[in-house]
Amino acid sequence: MKLLRYGPAGQEKPGLLDDQGRVRDLSDIIPDVAGAALLPETLAKIAALDVQDLPLVEGVPQQDLRLGACVGNVGKFICIGLNYADHAEEAGMDIPPEPVIFNKFTSAIVGPDDDIQIPRASVKTDWEVELAVVIGKGGSYIDEADALDHVAGFCVVNDVSEREFQIERAGTWDKGKGCDTFGPTGPWLVTPDEAGDFDSLAMWLEVDGKRYQNGSSATMVYKIPHLISYCSQFMSLQPGDIISTGTPPGVGMGQTPPVYLKGGEVVRLGIEGLGVQTQKVLPQA
Repeated sequence: MKLLRYGPAGQEKPGLLDDQGRVRDLSDIIPDVAGAALLPETLAKIAALDVQDLPLVEGVPQQDLRLGACVGNVGKFICIGLNYADHAEEAGMDIPPEPVIFNKFTSAIVGPDDDIQIPRASVKTDWEVELAVVIGKGGSYIDEADALDHVAGFCVVNDVSEREFQIERAGTWDKGKGCDTFGPTGPWLVTPDEAGDFDSLAMWLEVDGKRYQNGSSATMVYKIPHLISYCSQFMSLQPGDIISTGTPPGVGMGQTPPVYLKGGEVVRLGIEGLGVQTQKVLPQA
């Protein structure tokens, strides 16, 4: 299934994408694509529905029908740093001996096609296409062998990053990762049965039509089952938590010379089978 949230910002309703690319409303089935709706038993209930019996929503998604982030009421937005071997090489950094964990603040989350706002005083706003996993069944100290039982689905994230805030401003990475609009998420939450081989998905990102990132989840160092197990050693994972698993090479910081977003650009990115995002970049307020 491809689950989604549609409608004006702050008023999104739950839905799913049918085989014809149309949105079907799930409001009579679940209150939101969030929390208990992501538990395995609820997803099984939704999967058993006759999609044709669900109300058809007017409009074409991502054209004249806005999509919100594909998960609502996110409790934790966990990110993994330097988790692609070729990106670590690009950054001139060693592969970390354990996964690097940082957080994006949940106030950064926006829809997949919402604008990115360059924050005040920014000089190095960058992009990162990432494969994210969304937790369904929660837990602590999850065994790696059982980790995929805890997955509700997968989605695209643009881990927008302000590199000066992140690296040069005497703080943790979080400072440059959690600015408002820095977490476009979606367009859909794709359940594992439809996500394909998540260990080998093509990933790409373009700015104004120029392709900068053109990689694959195959170069991920720490794979998704390990990341779920690892993160659960330090915090309980709960339904709707997002783990964004890192980015392949081609970020702005890695260009010669570096290239950063200034405002006025259009960023497009996607992951094989998981959908495409398009964002207009707004200059500093």
